[in-house]
Amino acid sequence: MEVESQQQQQPPTTNQISKHLRWFLIALNFTIMAIGTAVSPLLLRLYFLKGGTRKWLSSWLETAGWPLLFIPLAISYAHRRGGGGPTKLYLMTPPLFLACTVLGLLVGLDDFLYAYGLSYLPVSTTSILISTQLGFTALFAFLIVKQRFTSFSVNAVVLLSIGAVILGLHASGDRPQGESNTLYYWGFFMTLAAAVLYAFILPLVELTYAKAKQVVTYTLVIEMQLVMGFFATVFCTVGMLVNNDYSILLPSCMGTPSDSFFFNPPHH
Repeated sequence: MEVESQQQQQPPTTNQISKHLRWFLIALNFTIMAIGTAVSPLLLRLYFLKGGTRKWLSSWLETAGWPLLFIPLAISYAHRRGGGGPTKLYLMTPPLFLACTVLGLLVGLDDFLYAYGLSYLPVSTTSILISTQLGFTALFAFLIVKQRFTSFSVNAVVLLSIGAVILGLHASGDRPQGESNTLYYWGFFMTLAAAVLYAFILPLVELTYAKAKQVVTYTLVIEMQLVMGFFATVFCTVGMLVNNDYSILLPSCMGTPSDSFFFNPPHH
């Protein structure tokens, strides 16, 4: 009886703590992603509606928060060190780092396409077009990682594709006032291209996991996301430098009031 009582009073094991921490970190990442997905299109569209024109800056902001990933990585590292024994500072191998670099550059291009499209389309139209990503993802997953089609994925491809075409042909009612047909449809196709490109990136990420030749853990996934976010931001930073968008960040070089809307909001 005393032995059973001592076993019941023992603290949780390392594996149990690791499981609880893992679920907490997953929930935290999911919450942050949900908030960002809902709020970021509204803020970007508000910027363009108020006269903003810096598309490269807008795309840069989409992945500029990558340093925040150091927080869960630091928690994970501290937890691994608490287990005793030598602990590697990072888990990525050089081939995996190179693969994530390429993926990050593609994400940067996708950021620009999305920001460009949102500058000419309302959020409602943009959201519907981006939803076609589900169908394209199923198609690319079949071609790249041999993901089998199901009745649900086939329905998604067909219905979302038809919906996007109908939207493009009958979407003049939600067109921003004073915007030409050329700019509107240019934004339409740029947004659709962003959906297709991201749908292509997701199976590539899955393929990278499969070819990693190492155990895919939560820490490794966050490290990959950090590298991808960093190089996506680098890609957009180069675009900002070429397009002179960085001047909005310097008070002495600010251009028009419309470009500095978020820094100098209009007074009423």
